Amino acid sequence: MSSRIKATAADYGLGPHAFPRGWFVVAESSEIQSTPVAVTFFGKDYVLYRGESGRVAMLDAYCRHMRAHLAKSTSAHIVKSGANVEGDSIRCPYHGWKYGADGQLEEIPYEQGPCPKQLAIGAYPVRELMGCVMMWHDPEGLPPQFEPPYLPAWDAPNAMHWQLDHLGEIDIHQIEILDNMADVHHLGPTHGAPCEYLENEFQGHRVIQRQGGFFDYYQADLKTVTWYTGPGILLSKQQYLDQVRYEFIANTPVEDGISRVWHAALSLNTGNLPEAEARERARVEQAGALETFAADFEIWKNKQPALKVMQTQHDGRFRTLRQWVGQFYMPLDDAQKVQEAIDGVHTVPGFPDASQWHGDGFEADCFQGAP
Repeated sequence: MSSRIKATAADYGLGPHAFPRGWFVVAESSEIQSTPVAVTFFGKDYVLYRGESGRVAMLDAYCRHMRAHLAKSTSAHIVKSGANVEGDSIRCPYHGWKYGADGQLEEIPYEQGPCPKQLAIGAYPVRELMGCVMMWHDPEGLPPQFEPPYLPAWDAPNAMHWQLDHLGEIDIHQIEILDNMADVHHLGPTHGAPCEYLENEFQGHRVIQRQGGFFDYYQADLKTVTWYTGPGILLSKQQYLDQVRYEFIANTPVEDGISRVWHAALSLNTGNLPEAEARERARVEQAGALETFAADFEIWKNKQPALKVMQTQHDGRFRTLRQWVGQFYMPLDDAQKVQEAIDGVHTVPGFPDASQWHGDGFEADCFQGAP
């Protein structure tokens, strides 16, 4: 019998909601064209498609008429003729009911007059950034409370844009992934990069990790600033030798206790290399970053849930980090109380803070919201 145990948000005591508030990756931009795509996240089925305007729409998957799936048909005439996406709207493959990108029912082909507003389906805020489609999810149905993260370096003329590493689903709750933000002592055994300093800073919907030390993989000192904007999207700026690299990790709940994960890395062509050579170097850089991340991923795939961390005196701030994660599973009013209680810089016993290493403008292009 397998010793694997699936744990849910309730098992971790995160809050009354099974799924969190925030921005989450749901697809790579290149995956979404005019052909509707079926996806499942947060225990629900959705449809993604790109309308005539070029904008991506995300709707609940099922038509209100007879509950046909809007994306799961390849043989219906309306699909084969390419008529299921019309302008920025989508038609059901069963009876042709047409829904707008806002979820409103726009037409019943065989009825006259206005369509009842109560027959609308759910529509969700979507942003396309850095080659990703991101959706806003809120268990209370509230509009976005903050902007998704963005790297200004993405717009640099020498930026080598990533293609996402699709790592698939992992049977682990996202909180086990986010624990890394406080985990000072795994960096040596897991990554060969024992840190010499570490601090966490909590800023409302954002948590920041600043750390550095000697990295065996590069045989050089490594300095990083890493931040989550909400519980689903991580960005990291890393400096070693004369190189600067940006790393991206996204995790999105599929079911309660199951996450889908993506990874990527952004490099800059600082040496004016020929295009082909620069892209190959960027590919190698991303592969190296993925190899490092894969060490975490393998452990997560094979560990049992740590419903309570057996915190020692010199461990990182796991409890505070989990409080921060928990706010996204709570009603907004309760989340604001958590922020008031924990916001600020938190250090780890036995480790200095980051002020000596991070006061040089290193973070000037970090913590940006979407333009």
